[in-house]
Parts: sequence; C-alpha cells; structure tokens
Amino acid sequence: MPEAVVADSKATRREWIGLAVIALPCVLYAMDLTVLNLAVPHLSADLKPTSAQLLWILDIYGFFVAGSLITMGTLGDRIGRRRLLLLGAGAFGVASIIAAYSRSAEMLIAARALLGVAGATIAPSTLSLIRNMFHDPHQRTFAIGVWVTSYSIGGAVGPLLGGVLLQYFWWGSVFLLGVPVMVLLLAVGPKLLPEYRDPNARPIDLLSAVLSLASILLVIYGLKRAAEHGLGPAAAVSVAAGVLIGVAFVQRQRRLEHPLIELQLFRSRVFSAALVAYMLGTFAVFGAYVFIAQYLQLVLGLTPLKAGLWTLPSFSMFIAGSMIVPLLARRFPPTQLIGAGLVIAAIGLAVLALLDRASPLVVIVTGSVIYSLGFTPVVILATDIIVGSAPVERAGSASAISETSSELGGALGVAILGSIGMAVYRGRMATALPSGVPADATEIARGTLGGASAVAHRLGDPIGTELLSAARDAFTQAFVVTAAVNALIVLATAIAATLALRHARNLRGAREPSAV
Repeated sequence: MPEAVVADSKATRREWIGLAVIALPCVLYAMDLTVLNLAVPHLSADLKPTSAQLLWILDIYGFFVAGSLITMGTLGDRIGRRRLLLLGAGAFGVASIIAAYSRSAEMLIAARALLGVAGATIAPSTLSLIRNMFHDPHQRTFAIGVWVTSYSIGGAVGPLLGGVLLQYFWWGSVFLLGVPVMVLLLAVGPKLLPEYRDPNARPIDLLSAVLSLASILLVIYGLKRAAEHGLGPAAAVSVAAGVLIGVAFVQRQRRLEHPLIELQLFRSRVFSAALVAYMLGTFAVFGAYVFIAQYLQLVLGLTPLKAGLWTLPSFSMFIAGSMIVPLLARRFPPTQLIGAGLVIAAIGLAVLALLDRASPLVVIVTGSVIYSLGFTPVVILATDIIVGSAPVERAGSASAISETSSELGGALGVAILGSIGMAVYRGRMATALPSGVPADATEIARGTLGGASAVAHRLGDPIGTELLSAARDAFTQAFVVTAAVNALIVLATAIAATLALRHARNLRGAREPSAV
C-alpha cells in the first residue's frame, strides 16, 4: 500500500489531467438527462409506445439514477472508486448501444433502466476521487467547481447536439453520443486516475441496498405523479410506502456493524445543514425550470430548440460562476458565500415574479441569469462541505448522500411548486373559461396549459383563441405566484444556512486518506 498523502499536499499535473478525465463522464451524464426530450416525436413514430410507456422511457433513467446512488457510492468505497467508475462506464456504453438500436418500447425502457444504474456510478465515483486526489482545500474547491461545470456544460450542449443529430440521423443516434466518451474513459482512466478504497471495507448488505432503492424510487415516483396528476391516492400511497421503507432502512443501518451509509455523518450540524441547503437549492432550480420551459414553449410558442437556446445564458452564467466561486472561497468563508449566493438567487426568482409586468423574454433571461449566479456557491461549497466533512474512506458514501439529496430536492421542487402552480391555474381557469367550450373539454382545459392548448386547436376560432388566451394568462399568474413563493423559500434558506453553517470554516482542512 503506498504511503498516505498528507492533507496539505498540492496536486500535481497528473491530478489535474485526471480531473479532465473525470469531467468527461459527468458531461455525458448530464447530456443523457436532457437529450432524449427532443427525440420523443421521432421515437414515438418508430416504436409507437403507449402514453404510459412513453412516460417510463422518459423517467426511468432518472428514477434508477436516484435510487442507485447510495448503493453505488458505498460500493465504490468497498471495491475502489476508479474500478466502479470504469465498470459503470463500460455498462453505460453497452446500454447506450442497446438503447440506440431498440426495436420496441419495452426494450428501450429496459435499456434506459440499465443506463440509470450505470449512470449512478458516475457522480459518487468522480466526486469521491476528487476528494482523494485534491487534499489542499482550495484546490479541492476549484476541482469541485470544474466538476459542477462539467454537468452544466452537458446540460447546455445536450439539446443542441441532439437537435443536430436528429436533423441528419435517426432518433437512436442521440444515445450513441456517449459511446466514444466512455471508450476514451476506459482507455485512459486506468493510467490517469488513482485507485482508492476503504482498506477496512466489508461486503455490502444486500437487503439495505434493496431497501434504499425501493424507498427512493417510490418517493420520487410518487412526487412526480403528484406533480403531473395532483396528489391522488396513487401518489400518496407511493410516497407513504417509500417513507415507511426508508424508516426501515434507517433502523437497519443503526443495527448493522457495517451499514450501507454512515448515520454518524448526520450528527454533524454542518454536514446536515449543508445537505439541506443543497437540497433546497435544487428544489428551487428544478421548480423554476419546469415553469420556464413550459412558458417558453406553450405561452410564447417557441420550438424546443429555440426554447433551449434562450436557456443558454442561464447555463453560461452557472458555468462562469463555477469558475469564480473557488477564487472567492480563498478570501471569504463558506458561510458568507453560501448565504450571499442564496440571497442573490432569491432576487433572481423575485425578478421572475415580474413576468406579467415587462417583456417576458427579458424577465426570464434576467431572472434565470441572476439565480444561476446565486446558486453556484451553494452547489460548489455545500458539496465541498459535505464531502470534506466525511472520512476519506467514506467519501463515496458521502458523495452519494449529497447527490441523492439533490435528486430528492429536484423532485420535491417539481411536485410542491408544480402543485401550487396547478392550484393557481385551475382557480383562474374556473372563472376565465369563455362560454361555448363543450363540457367534455372544460375539465381538460382546466387541468393543464398543454390540455387547454390541445382543446383550443380542436375548437378553432373564435372560441379556441379566447380559450388559449385565457389559459396562457392563467399559467402566467401561476408562474408569478410560484416564483414569489420560491423566492421566499430561498430567502428563508439563506438565513437558516448562514446560522447553521457558521462553523463551516473549520472544515477547510482535510483528513488523511487511505490510498491503495
């Protein structure tokens, strides 16, 4: 076993080249979350999935990523983070090829599920490798900034590259984007990435892995169903079952000598506060983005590609902020930066609440640019605190907990803010529906803006035009209300995070790693 590296040692050129290698799968992971949306019309025409199958094609990747993170993070601690990353890369490449050449909806759903399991190896493996490769606190913060930036780049370029491929090739080509990247990772990863694992690791408790997967899948499925259809019996039962299984999972971890996740991490006030701040940050971002995407396409009538282009300024600011925050972290403590960032983000969300009083595109671009800039210190520094507060041999588990909180935050944001928006929309539509709309179409139009748009096109002028105008006004009001609520939540988070993270500066040092 090589000698352990002291905590204040500086990274060498090998570590920085390794960071560039680590960024590759992160870009791909984010691309795969966004690129499929553009291909839906093409694959629907080819595979002819039912509406339920189409939803599973779109959602199952994210479900399995979220559900597998904890298991994969701990598995990396057990078998080695580099080994897990390379195994996941190989599985991701194979699953991408299967998805690209799927001949049925069922085959594509299965391939997307496998992609989700493989994708779940990327975030905890790469983040825990960064924890081990960069022992200097300032260098580690910068490396995490690069790690966050790679996800932003993937999210930004995914729809653009997907649009180009779909213009010249078949829908399956969007999945093949990942194959060369994973081949490159498999080729250079063993030479450029070091290997780390917990020298005292024990076998994973399989029942704990099953319980964690079932709990998170059920909760996120229930939240997503509630966002789409309201809090009905199916959504409530799913969330409740997930919570009960989660309680059973936690109780089992308390009894095990070698648990799947180290519950002692949550005893740290700073760790827990950073985790909550990170979760509420993704809550706000995902909740806002759902409304922005619908507004651009269904209210302003932009194509998906044009709507994606109008979101580029937001992604660009997030990328720029990811480069600036590590430099600021050398001069200011994390508490101040996270608190200030959340306040800036709240201002950006408040700008979105002015949507009905100014030029819509100006408001959306300005507000999203401001809140993107504000959230960058939250994502980078909260992640740094979460990973840095864990023992190095448990970095994979801590990374998985961090990313799971992000997934849950996003699902909660979509569900809760979506439900608030739906309530406002339905309330406005109850009094704004024009006379002459058939009874069978009234409930559809009151349900969603997409449903109202479909009804309006079927009815034609003049009733259809009046209905669509009323629906767009109602959705705009729903957008304004949810943006205001979102801003208040983020502002409250800023105050709470500033108080709870006031000891975060004590975590700037790192513990010695165990290298193998």
